[in-house]
Amino acid sequence: MIPFNKPHLIGKEMDYIYDAIYNEGHISGNGKYTKLCQKFFEDRYSFKKCLLTTSCTDALEMAAILCGIENGDEVIVPSFTFVSTALAFVRQGAVIRFIDSRKDHPGMDEASIEQLITPKTKAIVPVHYAGVACDMDKIMTIASRHNLFVIEDAAQAIESSYKGKQLGAIGHFGCFSFHETKNIQCGEGGLLAINDEKFLKRAEIIWEKGTNRAEFFRGEVNKYSWVDLGSSFLPSDILAAFLYAQCENIDEIQTKRKKLWHTYFDALNPLSEKGYFKMPIIPDFATNNAHMFYIVCKSQEERTNLISYLKANNILSVFHYLSLHKSNFYKEKHDGRVLDKCERIEELLIRLPIFYELEESDITIIVNKIKDFYDY
Repeated sequence: MIPFNKPHLIGKEMDYIYDAIYNEGHISGNGKYTKLCQKFFEDRYSFKKCLLTTSCTDALEMAAILCGIENGDEVIVPSFTFVSTALAFVRQGAVIRFIDSRKDHPGMDEASIEQLITPKTKAIVPVHYAGVACDMDKIMTIASRHNLFVIEDAAQAIESSYKGKQLGAIGHFGCFSFHETKNIQCGEGGLLAINDEKFLKRAEIIWEKGTNRAEFFRGEVNKYSWVDLGSSFLPSDILAAFLYAQCENIDEIQTKRKKLWHTYFDALNPLSEKGYFKMPIIPDFATNNAHMFYIVCKSQEERTNLISYLKANNILSVFHYLSLHKSNFYKEKHDGRVLDKCERIEELLIRLPIFYELEESDITIIVNKIKDFYDY
């Protein structure tokens, strides 16, 4: 079986875990490797401050607290996204105003944002689907005009940029994932990038369970206490140790993933040009970090049959999100608007295997089976 995804070791992951346990003697949060990871991201992407978290979900929840989201506030979120994007704000009492996908891409339809804004709107949460940027100039202009927060869900967008700037560095906050399916990974992990200086001190307090513990360990106060809201958002330094080894090899990882992505694209493009299915589109303002390779079939039946055919030939492919506005949890709370573009994507999109240890010979096998399915 060619799996859909496979975690990988590429460098000194095990050495650094050993070092954290036996040499540093520190495996709880905010140790040596937590600090090394945070500095790596701050230096590489020019974030004002980074805080490592146990997941992108946690990073989003921290952002929701920092934005002061309260009962009745409205937050604009794409429907075609993972549940965490909305859940982080629902937990704070927000009403979610779901937005449809673009005609040419699963990402949010930026042109529809302004019509959803009301006096209760407090934030916009663009999701950079497949690591491909939303139109951030448009989003930031709208947010500025209406005095709204922008929280970038950049879970899939490490090493991807908008007009030369790393995604997650443009809004007030950027939220990243290092889940085992991501380009760099540590099993479970995330990152909150803070881009507005006024949030720096409070973010660290929320991160440390609502205490000023980090200031205490830096010698800035003589004791620490409970001073604000917060939770246990810090990951173990063992996870950070694993992640730091991946950070050190990020260029090699990205070179390999991009090569695999383009191998798929070049091999399948002739079928796309003949109308068998649609391929990913990368806007001029965006880069491609090769997080995901997908195709969009012509019907749900065809998509189902293709997934089954590939599985019967030892290739695991998957569909992706179910639109959140139709979910069991939120469908009764949704305002009733029809979001047909994301519903269409939900029915037609299929994700193909892509991970660091995948080989071009594997892609040849996958592509040939897709050609067999379409009798090409």
